[in-house]
Amino acid sequence: MAPAATDTTATTATTSGVGVAHLPNQRHKIVSKRGANFTLMVCGESGVGKSTFVNTLFTTAIKDMKKHSLRHQKQIEKTVEIEITKAELEEKNFNVKLTIIDTPGFGDYVNNRDSWMPIVEFLDDQHEAYMAQEQQPTRVGMIDMRVHACLYFIRPNGHTLKPLDIEIMKHLGSRVNLIPVIAKADTLTPQDLAKFKRNILDVIDAQQIRVYSCPIESEDESVTASNRDIMSAMPFSVIGSTEDVVTADQRRVKGRQYAWGCAEVENEDHCDFKKLRNLLIRSHMHDLIYTTEDLHYENYRQIQMETRKFGEAKQKKYENPKHKEQEERLRLAFTEQVKKEEARFRQWETQLVNERDRLNKDLEAQHAKIKAMENELEGIYHMHGRPGAMRR
Repeated sequence: MAPAATDTTATTATTSGVGVAHLPNQRHKIVSKRGANFTLMVCGESGVGKSTFVNTLFTTAIKDMKKHSLRHQKQIEKTVEIEITKAELEEKNFNVKLTIIDTPGFGDYVNNRDSWMPIVEFLDDQHEAYMAQEQQPTRVGMIDMRVHACLYFIRPNGHTLKPLDIEIMKHLGSRVNLIPVIAKADTLTPQDLAKFKRNILDVIDAQQIRVYSCPIESEDESVTASNRDIMSAMPFSVIGSTEDVVTADQRRVKGRQYAWGCAEVENEDHCDFKKLRNLLIRSHMHDLIYTTEDLHYENYRQIQMETRKFGEAKQKKYENPKHKEQEERLRLAFTEQVKKEEARFRQWETQLVNERDRLNKDLEAQHAKIKAMENELEGIYHMHGRPGAMRR
């Protein structure tokens, strides 16, 4: 009789455990040692305060050299006119390599069609560069410039999103964690601002624009409440200012001074700056990084691996419209110049042919004159009895 089968799966249940619970502590040590890379992009129309907001967001870290170790480097990408600012921030022995990408403003021209293409191409190029590095035999020291969050600044017109905003947000939302931001919120009344937010959310839902949504549910009820509070502020209204102002109760705060009082940057009754800062830096930076790696980058990688051979170079899908127009002008100018040179060459060739024919006719006429003179001399010699004197 066959022996009874035994279940080899065993569950260890002891009061002391086997040490698996220490794994998060090990992970914490590894992450603390390696630090983190975080890339933030700001984009929107010209004059909405993108650069001012960045200075406001990181003013304590970047400008206070005593509290934080900071090495600041600035470089310009001239090809797409994108400004990249890099900084290494250290706080409580944790190092963050921060990259701020300030894109050129658009919407200044009568025809703004495809004016966002350099930004979209920049996002794709970072995924492409990282994927190319992954395919190399040695992957030590990989450079990661993938954008983890993109703040799209909306002009505070008080109505709704413009067609230009809708178009670019559709392109950005499929490539990066898109976070809509209402710029210069102090120019709108609280009632107009609330209505503006509702209109924007309605358009985002109707146009199926993908925006970032942080995880809300958590085992900690306080964390869940905080996440819901943050997401309830979407789109975030912000006030950018690096200047200190004095309030009516003699507090010195960051904000803007008006005749009616002060608009405080970190006052949640005035704007959502604190909530947005918490989302980006304090509570969901890791989720932004994780979502970029496991969602946006993987989507790009999957599409590229399905549509081209291994090792094949990426084909440029997007072109800068300004460069395209310039290329078209140069091509037309070159074609026109070639036509002019061909016409000049044909005219010169015709002149040469005419001159050749004229010279040939003159030469034939001279030969005819010479022949006539020879015949005349031959006749004269014949008359004087000296025939053949002219023969050779």
